[in-house]
Amino acid sequence: MKTIIILGSTGSIGTNTLDIVQRFPGEFRVAGLTAGNNIDKLEEQIRTFTPRVVAVSQEEAAARLRQRCAGLPVEILSGEKGIVEVASLPEAEMLISAIVGAAGLVPTLAAIRTGKHIALANKEPMVMAGKLMQEEAHKHGVKIFPVDSEHSAIFQSLEGHRLQDVRRLILTASGGALWTLTQEQLRDVTPERALQHPNWKMGSKITIDSATLMNKGLEVVEARWLFDIPESRIEVLVHRESIIHSLVEYEDRSMIAQLGLPDMRTPISYAMRYPERLPLDLPSLDLTEVGKLTFCKPDHERFPCLQLGYESLRIGGTMPAAMNAANEIAVDAFLQKGIRFLEIAEVIRQTMDAHSPKEIESLEDALDADRWAREKAGSLVHALPR
Repeated sequence: MKTIIILGSTGSIGTNTLDIVQRFPGEFRVAGLTAGNNIDKLEEQIRTFTPRVVAVSQEEAAARLRQRCAGLPVEILSGEKGIVEVASLPEAEMLISAIVGAAGLVPTLAAIRTGKHIALANKEPMVMAGKLMQEEAHKHGVKIFPVDSEHSAIFQSLEGHRLQDVRRLILTASGGALWTLTQEQLRDVTPERALQHPNWKMGSKITIDSATLMNKGLEVVEARWLFDIPESRIEVLVHRESIIHSLVEYEDRSMIAQLGLPDMRTPISYAMRYPERLPLDLPSLDLTEVGKLTFCKPDHERFPCLQLGYESLRIGGTMPAAMNAANEIAVDAFLQKGIRFLEIAEVIRQTMDAHSPKEIESLEDALDADRWAREKAGSLVHALPR
């Protein structure tokens, strides 16, 4: 039985992970959970899965949860310190990192440094400090298993093959909720419209990232560090059906792809049980029912965020961390209706233009860049005309 910790247990990845735990009670045991401040769902998870320790973002929420869980054998912590303590629980073998955004970096790195294998669902730690993450993983004998459907597909397509034989990686993109809109129509897109993803049910932040194609920009950065492939050999292809999750082309021009219906439980379970596969009770892919699979190139004019991801990698150092932080601020402002859809990319661009990158030698270098970019992006947001 594998003992696990889940960071972000009340979100989409976290709840799907716990669904797998519930389906296979003899395979996994939950030692710790962390969440934002959704204590209703977290209380339900505590009662169902009996973790030893949990943590939430705010002490006020932790205090209310302690009252609700009085008499239960669970320790309830709060803040970043509490989340890091959960991530470092000595009895756990694996951490499922599903916290949204940059907040996942510190606890995920703490888990690596305590020797835990990582099932990585949130891409931001690799975007912010991929080189550092991989160095620490190598130092502590830790494996990082991708959970993102695209990176899991590449991971599976690389199995049994030599990395030196890889010609390029091809990440597929659904195109998000707004792919068919014109530039003029994009100007007036509301958050409600942008959140209507055609294929996947995800959290609000990642759904907006999908609509801007920043999700793909972040994935390009993540793929560079996960698979040790330069950005010049990582491409993106828009595939609206979300059936082919990504592809690998080899030097002999053969391609290997991973296909499946869009359900995150497949890549989650593969990371959790690698190299074995769990017999999931999910619908099978029927290609005759799908009928056809379509592909097209990304439109960088309508969706410039993807190109910003490539640019951050080419510049290197702290630039990807600054880009990621600016994106988080801009997306939040859009969701709060403080800026318009097309202004998301503009805030990121101006933040990157103002940033003076440096090499990342330590965790603090990445965190400093993150803090600086949040402040800069925030000031840009406030300066935009309402």
